[in-house]
Amino acid sequence: METISQCPVCGNRTFDSFLACKDYLVSNQNFAIQQCQQCSFRLTNPRPDADSVGSYYKSEQYISHNDESSGLLNTAYRLVRNYTLKSKLNLIRKLNGNKQGTILDVGCGTGAFLESCQLGGWQVTGMEPDDDARALALKKLQAEIKPDLKSLAGVKPFNIITLWHVLEHIPTLNETIPQLHKLLAEQGTLLIAVPNSDSYDARAFKQYWAAYDVPRHSHHFTPSTIEPLFKKHSFKLVGQRPMLFDAFYIAMLSTRYQTGKTNYLKSVQIGLSSNAEAKHTGNYSSLIYLFKKD
Repeated sequence: METISQCPVCGNRTFDSFLACKDYLVSNQNFAIQQCQQCSFRLTNPRPDADSVGSYYKSEQYISHNDESSGLLNTAYRLVRNYTLKSKLNLIRKLNGNKQGTILDVGCGTGAFLESCQLGGWQVTGMEPDDDARALALKKLQAEIKPDLKSLAGVKPFNIITLWHVLEHIPTLNETIPQLHKLLAEQGTLLIAVPNSDSYDARAFKQYWAAYDVPRHSHHFTPSTIEPLFKKHSFKLVGQRPMLFDAFYIAMLSTRYQTGKTNYLKSVQIGLSSNAEAKHTGNYSSLIYLFKKD
C-alpha cells in the first residue's frame, strides 16, 4: 500500500475523510476515500502500489478485460455497449469535422471501441497495459496496441484521443496528462469519460455506489475538480456529454452490493431520478469531457 500526501490537483497536503468503501469485486477489503480540504478532489488513500494493484483486477467479472463473461448484468452491459459504440463513433466523427482520421484509445481493453472505429474508416492505435486484453485486441484489430504511453513516443499526433472510464484507474495523473498533450494534434480533441461522484446515484448509494470501485479507481472525479486538473496541463474544457445508460448499469451493480441481490426496479427508479436531476445540474452519473489544447 502507498499513501498519497499531496493532492494531485492543487498540491494541498491536508485531507478529510469522505467515505469508507468495500471492494466487492475481488478482495472484500475496505478502503478509505479522502477529500482534499482545499479543492475537494477525492482519491482512494491509501491505495495499492504499482506492484500489488494488478491482483485487484483478477476477476472474471471485470468486463472490459473479458469478452465472454456470463450473467444477465454482463449481457446487458454488452447489449448497451453495442449501441453506445455507434454513438461514440458518431461523436468522434463530428469532432473531427465529419471525416475519418487517426485515433488513439488509451486503456482500449479487448478493442471493442477501436474495432468499430476501424470499420468506420479510422486509423486506429490502442494502449492497453493488461497482457491478456492486449492480446485479444491485437488479434481482433491487427493494429498497433502498445502496453504503455511511453511506447508511443515519437509517433505522429492523433486527431482524437479517448479514455473511456480509464482516467480514474491511472495513479500518476500529473505524469500521464502531459503525455496525452504531446500525443494530441494541435486541433485534435481529447475525450475523457469518468464517473461523477457528485451525481444523484452516488449520493443515493453512498458507500455502495459501484462506480467508486475501490481500489481499482484511484481517483473520483467531479466537474469542479477535473477542469482545473487539465487546465494546469494546458488543456481547455470545451464541452461535456452525458452517458445516460451508466446511471442504470451502476445502479444495478450498486443494489447488488447493497443487498446481495440485484434490484432491477430500484435500479431503474434511481437511474431515471439521476438523469432527471442531472438535466438541471449537469451532474450525470458519468460524463464525457471534451478537451482541446489551450
